[in-house]
Parts: sequence; structure tokens; C-alpha cells
Amino acid sequence: MQHDFRQVDVFTTEPYRGNPVAVVLSAEGLSDEGMQRFAHWTNLSETTFVLSPTDAGADYRVRIFTPVAELPFAGHPTLGTCHAWLEAGGTPAAGDAIVQECAAGLVSIRRTPDGLGFAAPPLIRSGPVDEDELAHVAATLDLDRGAVVAAEWADNGPGWVALLLESAEAVLAVKPGLVDHDVGLVGPHPAGADAAFELRAFFPKDGATIEDPVTGSLNASVAQWLLRTGRATAPYVAAQGTALGRAGRVHISADDGGAIWVAGGTVTCISGSVEL
Repeated sequence: MQHDFRQVDVFTTEPYRGNPVAVVLSAEGLSDEGMQRFAHWTNLSETTFVLSPTDAGADYRVRIFTPVAELPFAGHPTLGTCHAWLEAGGTPAAGDAIVQECAAGLVSIRRTPDGLGFAAPPLIRSGPVDEDELAHVAATLDLDRGAVVAAEWADNGPGWVALLLESAEAVLAVKPGLVDHDVGLVGPHPAGADAAFELRAFFPKDGATIEDPVTGSLNASVAQWLLRTGRATAPYVAAQGTALGRAGRVHISADDGGAIWVAGGTVTCISGSVEL
């Protein structure tokens, strides 16, 4: 059976400079096994499947798969899926406000001057990292423990442990070994740069360390940490993907109610249909 399909580049306004996500629209009837098999075949960091909502407050439902597992939430697939749904004729019930249903619950999405943005979900786990565990994580990155300025759990689904280094230059210099955690690095750029922070994201896969080009979930959780501790003020722009030849830009803002919003450009690079 054929399904409408989009491959969307996220956190960029220039095609092939952000992080791609594969989106299968009108995915009713597909089995869990079929979804996982297709996600494994695309070999992208995430592939999503759009379904009718089960919650009356949602405009659509999405299931998010990596090549090996299903995720309750992920950032760049949220924006890429919303882009594809709108492009395919989706109409939000509440005008400009779009509500996505996923395994983590309902996620609010809105149009912003910097592109689509989602409201950062609450953290599942936060707080300091145990010293022994932090030393281990630093060692897997081939980092001296003393190079880590601060570290916290920043888990909003994927399970990130976030490490603050002294500078963006230090972040870009990291050459990781074999990691066994989902690890995010953040370091400040000098004043006057086009981004306030540089981020990198690493995770283990099939006995290797993979670097994710631009990571919405990590940026969302790191923003909550940096803003809460006074290390950043909103709005700000984060850069990610530099080490991979990408040019991701993530726009962080906070509204009057205290919600943190994560926004960026979205561009369709492939449009058509797939046989599933």
C-alpha cells in the first residue's frame, strides 16, 4: 500500500544543512514491526509515522522510531512531522496552535518568526550527575574530568546527560571514544558570535559512537538547565552540527508563562510516496 512521504531537513532554512527526518503520512494500518523495519531501512536518526489522534485535544498523533527502537518524544522529528503534516494539507483545530500527540503526551507547536517551535516537555530526570558516573562519562569522551565545568541529567525522553565545557571551541575539539550514555556537550561562543552556544550530541549504536547533527530534545533540556541556573538568558540561538559540516541553528525563547520554546527552520527535501 502506498503512503505519502516527506523527508524534511530540520533546524535549517538551507536544504541539506540540518538534520533530516523521514515522515510517513496516513500511516494507519501499519504494524509495529513494519514501522520499525522501515525506520531501520531509512537509517536516519528518526523516522515518524502520522496517525489519527486518540486524544480529542490533538490534531494528529505521531510515532517516532530510531533504526532500533521507538521513542516517546524527540525534538527534530516533532518539527519535521508538523511541517510535513501542514504541507500535506493538515489544518489545526485551534488556528495557529498545533497539538501533537505522541507517547510522551501532548506537545504544543506554534509558528514563530524563526520557524516552527515546540514547547519543551518537562524533564523526566534532572539534577547533578554522580561523581563516579561523571568521571566515567568524561573518560568515554576522552575528556579530563577537570574540563567539565558542570554536569546534569537532562532527560526528557532520550535520556541525555549534559556536560558544560568552558567554550564552544572546547566542545568542537572533543574526539569521543566509545560512549555508553546519550551525552550532550554545550559550551559558550564568544560575545558577538552568531550563536550563543555550541552543542554536540553523541549516543551509542551497534558498538559505535554516533554524533547526531542537530538535536531538538537535547536543546530543549539543556535550555531548561542553562536558563534555570542563570548560565543563559532567553532568547538565544544555539549552533549544532558544525563538526559534521552542518549548520543547524536552534532558537530558544521563553514566554510570559515560563514555557520554553525550541524553534528552527524546516525544509522539504524529498516528496513522494512509499510502498509499505
